[in-house]
Amino acid sequence: MDKSKNPPHVSPEDQALLAQGRCSQPFSILGPRPFGDGQWLTVYHPDLAALSAVGPDGEADLPRVAGDLFAGPIPAGPYRLKARSGGGVEWTFDDPYRFAPVLGEMDLHLLAEGTHKRLWQVLGAHVTTHQGVAGTRFAVWAPNARRVSVVGQFNGWDGRRHPMRRVGQGFWEIFLPDLGEGTLYKYEVLDAHGGVMLKADPVGFGSQHPPEKASVVRDITGYGWKDAEWMARRARAQDRRAPISIYEVHPGSWRRKYDDGGRPLSYQEMARDLVAYAKDMGFTHLELMPVSEFPFDGSWGYQPVGLYAPTIRFGPPHEFRDLVDAAHRAGLGVLLDWVPGHFPTDAHGLARFDGTELYEHADPREGFHQDWNTLIYNYGRTEVQNFLTANAVYWLDEYHIDGLRVDAVASMLYRDYSRKAGEWVPNKDGGRENYEAIAFLQNMNIEAYGEQPGIMTVAEESTSFPKVSAPVDAGGLGFGFKWNMGWMNDTLRYMSRDPVHRRYHHDLMSFGLMYAFSENFILPISHDEVVHGKGSLLHKMPGDEWQQFANLRAYFGFMWGHPGKKLLFMGCEFGQPEEWNHNGELNWHAAGQPMHQGVQALVRDLNGLYRDTPALHVKDAEPEGFQWIATDPAQSTYSWIRRGDAGDPPVVVVCNFTPVPRPGFRIGVPQAGRWREALNTDATAYGGSGMGNLGGVVADGEPQDGQPASMAVTLPPLSVVIFVAAG
Repeated sequence: MDKSKNPPHVSPEDQALLAQGRCSQPFSILGPRPFGDGQWLTVYHPDLAALSAVGPDGEADLPRVAGDLFAGPIPAGPYRLKARSGGGVEWTFDDPYRFAPVLGEMDLHLLAEGTHKRLWQVLGAHVTTHQGVAGTRFAVWAPNARRVSVVGQFNGWDGRRHPMRRVGQGFWEIFLPDLGEGTLYKYEVLDAHGGVMLKADPVGFGSQHPPEKASVVRDITGYGWKDAEWMARRARAQDRRAPISIYEVHPGSWRRKYDDGGRPLSYQEMARDLVAYAKDMGFTHLELMPVSEFPFDGSWGYQPVGLYAPTIRFGPPHEFRDLVDAAHRAGLGVLLDWVPGHFPTDAHGLARFDGTELYEHADPREGFHQDWNTLIYNYGRTEVQNFLTANAVYWLDEYHIDGLRVDAVASMLYRDYSRKAGEWVPNKDGGRENYEAIAFLQNMNIEAYGEQPGIMTVAEESTSFPKVSAPVDAGGLGFGFKWNMGWMNDTLRYMSRDPVHRRYHHDLMSFGLMYAFSENFILPISHDEVVHGKGSLLHKMPGDEWQQFANLRAYFGFMWGHPGKKLLFMGCEFGQPEEWNHNGELNWHAAGQPMHQGVQALVRDLNGLYRDTPALHVKDAEPEGFQWIATDPAQSTYSWIRRGDAGDPPVVVVCNFTPVPRPGFRIGVPQAGRWREALNTDATAYGGSGMGNLGGVVADGEPQDGQPASMAVTLPPLSVVIFVAAG
């Protein structure tokens, strides 16, 4: 121990740096130092009349040595500071500069090499007890900053008060006593050029209600999960052989509380109402559009600034867990839309976080997204890749999320995405593939599946990039599933045409089977199909009102009979007449009208049939599970067989996309005997005409269409009829 009798000296230069908020090494100046038989204490605290240190053996005055700098000898041992304002108000508090670092050597090593699998457990704000004192520890990455401070109401938003300790390769940390749950804070960053910025915490667990921008200290430990049964069987429920039918929801506009100012439902209200509705409708999963904190409602969450913070719009983190837990206890999986492809330019976010292009590319040809006026992550930087990969694991781990649907994957895979010649930078081989983004996606999938078995990842990928849903060790990207955007575009183009013209576009409905088994596909009818002037799904359909409803029902029958998992955006399940408006709620009044109720009943029954009929789901991704019977462009009819495992009754799906009834329509079938009419989209219960097959037909005809037997069925107008072998 230093027994020097000469007190530590704070140079005039250091005094100036402290006073000007430019001190980059505050722990080398402030706090206690060994001095004689006791210790010498130096404290910087603006706007005080007097300051003293209170210990077990009494109180020692700390004289003002210069400006707002107080220093003097105090007895060895623990102490608290006692301050007096000019108005005579006194209070005591702990000195942040007497505490040891909160980041350990191993954490700093893993952070530096970009391999910290639990990044959120060391960065961000954590309510904790450190050296026997309750408070909150803060840590942030800002390698090019000259100084970083934690600021908030607790220190008058004064960056001179709590500058942080620089540790490792560009990390800053500090423990602030007495702060806890609900504390507002930001990081004040003195950037590399001498400018001062206020930034939200990149790894913060909570935020203020927009348009306010501060981070909020949230204690996310200690939640009492009650979903053990679901978690134990999740892997089976999310296997490529399982029935997966997803209800996509924008949490802010599913329902609103118009008796309470028109606010959206809270997470806890969704836990009650949304979960019950989705379960009643027979869906197996909820997919929530992004809930990571975002500043602008009109982005729907696709421009996030707080990847680690569930949006406060609907409640704090534990209440978001209430929603997930309730879904699991009801037997529903929960998927999140996840956005690692870009981030907004908002000044309080990640943009130029320490005064340099830290998270983004410096070159706008790589770092600026022209379509959305956003910034693109620098996937080649190990710390950035670690930030994103750990975030994926964070949602799966901390919130028991069952899967991530990754937004805009195509924009990540290609350097020339939506760019003209000369507006993009080729890869090292001169090509357009973004090798760094590909490596990131592969690593993310490896980590996600490795850390949380039983989860699923889904790519929204609109190109023909190969092996999106193949394992990484087989040369793939490692996703569990891929949205089939081609199927969606082709089939909606077909359905929007007048039936008299459909014969000329017959292949739009069948072309998807040319590649249906090249990936593990999900058939998506998402929010993107019912916004921006595209109209509602119902009003994409041609004809008068009856025909529009019949077309929509037939389309759903086609979709649920087609290979691939299912996804349907909220409102489509009852044929909402208007396109989606994120500022309102679904048209629940329309949902109560008979024709809309019919569509709703159909979707409920389709989900039940899909879930309970193995032939309709166990080989969704295998060519052995599908076989054409016949297609007839002249009559706009299609028929096919769905097969499951040995012993599973086969299914026959027959489609008529004209308003012409077709009695006595003969098709080949894989076995003779009775076939039960399991579902008919023209049933009166669904709003149809009631034409059908009186519960079933008997296949007793000659071989036809390459099948050993045949049967004559009645095809109602604009309908899909599904038969299941009954014996």
